[in-house]
Amino acid sequence: MGYALKIYEAFREYGEEKARVLAEAFEELEKRYPQILDMATKRDLSETELRLIKEIEDTRKEIKELELKLTKEIEDTRKEIKELELKLTKEVEQVRLEVEEVRKEIKEVELKLTKEVEQVRLEVEEVRKEIKEVELKLTKEIEQVRFSTIKWIAGLIGGQTVILITTFFTLLKLFLH
Repeated sequence: MGYALKIYEAFREYGEEKARVLAEAFEELEKRYPQILDMATKRDLSETELRLIKEIEDTRKEIKELELKLTKEIEDTRKEIKELELKLTKEVEQVRLEVEEVRKEIKEVELKLTKEVEQVRLEVEEVRKEIKEVELKLTKEIEQVRFSTIKWIAGLIGGQTVILITTFFTLLKLFLH
């Protein structure tokens, strides 16, 4: 009812009745077409158009700046990836070289240990031979000692037997005489 009142006041000087009819007609129009109050003028549209054009230009500028920034970031990231790839490739190559070096060392140690094992086997064989020789020598010595002991015991028994027989005959002679 705001516009109807304004129209009434504006046209009241041309006649109260005419102003009232005009105000009522405008009021009726507002009731039937409430969107009429929301209608824009040519000037409003021009201002809105200019504002939108400016906003579009600003947005395009922002998009362009963002695009440039993202392009730079992408390039920087690609550069970082390339540098990292080169670094890792060098590290992988270095590790491969180290692995080869360790394999050579393992091979050398394996050869050395194989020679040492063979040497120890030969030494074990020599020690076994020496043990056999010592065993044979000790067996001969034991046999000699046994034979000597048997000879000595046989001699001792023989001597004691002679002494006993002599003593027996002597005692027998003494008793018989």
